[in-house]
Amino acid sequence: IHQTNHGVFLILQVMHLAIHYFLRLLSQLFATFPCRTATVWKNLNPFWGEEYTLHLPTGFHSLSFYVMDEDTIGHDDVIGKILLSKDAIGAQAKGLDNWLNLTRVDPDEEVQGEIHLGLELLRDAKRIGLRCHFIEARDLAPRDISGTSDPFARILFNNHSAETSIIKKTRFPHWSETLELELETWELTEGGNVTVEVWDWDMVGKNDFLGKTPVLQGWFRLLPLGNHEDDAGGKLGALRLKVRLVEDRILPSMYYQPLIDLLVESVISPAEVEDSSPLTMLEEVTTVESRQDVAMTLVKIYLGQGLVVPFLDYLSTREVNHTSDPNTLFRSNSLASKAMEQFMKAVGMLYLHEVLKPIINRIFEEKKYIELDPCKIDLNRTRRISFKGAASEAEVRESSVEMLQGYLSSVVESIVGSVAQCPPVMRVAFKQLHKRVEEQFPEPENEDVKYLAISGFFFLRFFAPAILTPKLFHLRDQHADTRTSRTLLLLAKAVQSVGNLGLQLGHGKELWMEPLHPIILCSVASVKDFLDKLIDIDQDSAPPCRAVFLPSVTVKEGYLQKHKTEGPQLLSRFAFKKRYFWLSSETLSYAKTLDLWQVRSSIPIQCVCVVERVDENAFQQQHVMQVVAKDNDGQIHTIYIQCKNVNELNQWLSAIRKASIYNERMLPSFHPGAYRSGKWTCCLQANRATLGCSRTHSAVTLGDWSDPLDPDAETQTIYKQLLQGRDKLRSVAYTLILGHLEAMINLLQQTVCRIISLSQGVYIATLARTTLYSYSLEIACNPGTHKCGLICSASLTLGHYHGREKQWYWCKYYGIFLPR
Repeated sequence: IHQTNHGVFLILQVMHLAIHYFLRLLSQLFATFPCRTATVWKNLNPFWGEEYTLHLPTGFHSLSFYVMDEDTIGHDDVIGKILLSKDAIGAQAKGLDNWLNLTRVDPDEEVQGEIHLGLELLRDAKRIGLRCHFIEARDLAPRDISGTSDPFARILFNNHSAETSIIKKTRFPHWSETLELELETWELTEGGNVTVEVWDWDMVGKNDFLGKTPVLQGWFRLLPLGNHEDDAGGKLGALRLKVRLVEDRILPSMYYQPLIDLLVESVISPAEVEDSSPLTMLEEVTTVESRQDVAMTLVKIYLGQGLVVPFLDYLSTREVNHTSDPNTLFRSNSLASKAMEQFMKAVGMLYLHEVLKPIINRIFEEKKYIELDPCKIDLNRTRRISFKGAASEAEVRESSVEMLQGYLSSVVESIVGSVAQCPPVMRVAFKQLHKRVEEQFPEPENEDVKYLAISGFFFLRFFAPAILTPKLFHLRDQHADTRTSRTLLLLAKAVQSVGNLGLQLGHGKELWMEPLHPIILCSVASVKDFLDKLIDIDQDSAPPCRAVFLPSVTVKEGYLQKHKTEGPQLLSRFAFKKRYFWLSSETLSYAKTLDLWQVRSSIPIQCVCVVERVDENAFQQQHVMQVVAKDNDGQIHTIYIQCKNVNELNQWLSAIRKASIYNERMLPSFHPGAYRSGKWTCCLQANRATLGCSRTHSAVTLGDWSDPLDPDAETQTIYKQLLQGRDKLRSVAYTLILGHLEAMINLLQQTVCRIISLSQGVYIATLARTTLYSYSLEIACNPGTHKCGLICSASLTLGHYHGREKQWYWCKYYGIFLPR
């Protein structure tokens, strides 16, 4: 076992809180905020509907969910929290799905970090004592307003105690002190617990607790005091969570190669439509809930093999050939539908952003009141449209139709003009789909089916969902407000009608959408023309797509603030300069602007060895990260980058970590501070080359479409699905075997009747064995009756059984087939 992956899936909802809320998820291992929901403003019952996949390291032991009240000025307020241990999440096979009451945040429970110490029992003729060597601590909780602490340690045994010195303004203290406790002989015989506590010293008021641990020797995780009490009655509100823990043991690649070979063979040498294959077996054992994850995993496996187009073609061919009514084609959540949907997200997300983002941004900025449904028009929410007085319902509808037509025209024009931007591998996949549908439904009355098959995926499963919920497709950082959300919903409905080629207009219940029908019908011709151009591509011209993103493709880009390291710096806040950054799988580059003529500075991704957050007290700035690179001469270079908010920080951290995940130069530790005024701001060490005082978190990333391919982890997911469905697989295989044997068994039964009537002997017929590989029927006859004295046995074997394949011949005497 060389790797362990953890994934946590969350769907978040909060009720009965306060004004404007967001939710943070905290991994207690490193006390970092790997994900944060959008803020829902001015709402007592916020709904998020956001889903996150977290990749966490092996030491993960608990998750905390904090519900926060965002303040424009000052620090955000904590409403309450929920703490879930790894064991509690893992105890639910299908995941945890429940309403959980928020609890108050107790400062003595908010501990984090580790302490490094050693304990020794001193015993000689003169005295008995305990010696504790306090070496250092790391990642302690910040208790002071400056974002640091003033830690000291205390050792306790029975009524004895001793304290270290106080290290000011650091969360990474280095004590290197030895404390001794003198004990009486009777104290050892009665026993007792040795405890080490870490406290934050305060000049005014009582000291703040930082954690405690039982003592032996080594690094120990600090624990809370243990006086935490659940909030009774849900007075702080409740949080609905759906959390699922996926913990896999990943084996070396050679153990997965046989399964990879089976999956590859299924699409390289596909069986007949009616025959079974590993892919069809996999669809049999997956549930509707797990099918999306399985589809994404298969897409990544075949992307890595360069066979994603044959894979999609195989599934689509089976789906098309099993569909008799073209109106139901790809309308279910089959493996073929889910695979195509996940494939578009994996290879087409950058394309989606290029096509839709300008229009989505425009809708969010304009915030127009748009409504077509007469039952939902609220005249009090409309701005004055006419100088003659308040707007009437007819004026609201007229204005709404005009604005929706403008938005819809912009969306359609952007899509139909994007043939050149569409990834070639997507175009080839749609070309194969078009071919299969045309072969299955060649009738003139089904002329539109070949277009509907493609537009159903392209418009209904790709563009329309992105328009409806742009936050989930990373088109926006925040959810839409009520007014904008309604506009997006109406626009998404119109885009769906365009994707359906206007065939269902007027047949639904929403007759108030009729004013948009003319522009929808006018768009059909341009959409068909677009689809014809989309599939007009030479299949050989599209290189095999072996990665979610190619080296030359920019994975993430945008304006950030880069720390200026040259020249005098009076104030740290003025040391950050605006720069435009580009990230690909090869380089992280930046320039003053995004103009092509600007000179770019770049860092090779293969040289990156640390990608981490920076403590606020390092520059007195929030949302700062560092990228540390080691050149070929072994020199260390660090750049500090500031993001505009925590969401942007998390996204850039995750993206750079994924791009550098296979680097061999990754360091196990780093400095979360900066080297200023001759010392590190984190651990206060004067030596600039000293080892990092905190552990790196390169394994903590957010899962999304840009995840790098990991064939071993992906194949393990497929293997686990097959393993969990082994009982169903046996049932399916048994049914298939019985189907093949039905004719043979009938023939054997007829032969048995003939033998009995001729020989008047003793007949015994038994089903000898039934396994996944063989189904046998044995017939024993009285050997004294026949000259040959034969006990005949007939067996039908699927494939090779016990290393050999049986051959059969026709026995005229008995009228049956016999093995040679």
